[in-house]
Amino acid sequence: MAEESGLSGKRVLVTGGTRGIGLAVVQGFARAGATVLASARTEAELPDGVRFIAADARDPADLTRLAREAERLLGGVDVLVDNVGTSKAHLEGPLSAGDEDWLAALETNLLSAVRLDRELVPGMIERGSGLVVHVTSTVNRFPQPFGVDYAASKAALSTYSKTLATAVASKGVRVNRVSPGLTRTPLVESGLAEMAAKAGMDYETARSAFIAAIGGIPLGRLGEPEEIAAMVVFLASDGASYITGSELIVDGGQLQVV
Repeated sequence: MAEESGLSGKRVLVTGGTRGIGLAVVQGFARAGATVLASARTEAELPDGVRFIAADARDPADLTRLAREAERLLGGVDVLVDNVGTSKAHLEGPLSAGDEDWLAALETNLLSAVRLDRELVPGMIERGSGLVVHVTSTVNRFPQPFGVDYAASKAALSTYSKTLATAVASKGVRVNRVSPGLTRTPLVESGLAEMAAKAGMDYETARSAFIAAIGGIPLGRLGEPEEIAAMVVFLASDGASYITGSELIVDGGQLQVV
């Protein structure tokens, strides 16, 4: 499998790589034979052979240190997966999101990717090859009743991602987006639990209400982190070598646009 995909020996850095989609991405690359480095604020159990660097995605100095350490440990980064993200439910509506909420969303969901790309993409350009994957969200395409700051930051990430892809394509570097729909991650489950507590609902009722509020999911269930990770790993394979500047949606049919 690793030989067929061309991923054996690829040097991969995954942010937010210790839980949810990020952990599934780390596991997928490790199974494919890549050399993987995971980053997050706190360490967690990782697959054998995967190394870890603690870094706060909201701290520019930490991201610079992460980039330098990744290059030192790996000898260069072939695949950068900007996955780290944060979301907070604002049940009272969009005007209830304060400045601190907006700044946290923009720092984590947008600027962490911009800053880390700025550190590592020049090395890819110098080597003449590389891949950046921005994990965005389908909420970048439609208004969010409970998470306007999250949706806006993901929309900004998508705009930035497309621009970067165009700028570096001729240098041999590909940039793509993977946009998950509602996925069963610790962040989503804790958000739904918080929503349930505030609304006086049980968890299942809150989940059904949220799915209804976003227009439903035709496949009738939440996505699994491994299903999102499979798309990320595919983008790094030889079979995806002609894909750049694209958004690949993994959402169970939720996004109803052509």
